[in-house]
Amino acid sequence: MQATAYTYDPDSREGSVLLDDGTPLPFDAAAFDAGGLRLLRAGQRVRIRTEGSGDGRRVVFVTLQTFPDPQS
Repeated sequence: MQATAYTYDPDSREGSVLLDDGTPLPFDAAAFDAGGLRLLRAGQRVRIRTEGSGDGRRVVFVTLQTFPDPQS
């Protein structure tokens, strides 16, 4: 799934993405670390993987769109 980086805090390695329908989804440091990134800027297109549904939906993997997802 693709999204757009919305916020990112380099100190905590947490942030959020916007899905293509405009829905914001937060991600934690574990999701950021899983993608092998060192930095993320607002507006970058990213590849994400989510788990759950509804209010329990969460991002578990975030990386750049051009990087592979090892589980796909």
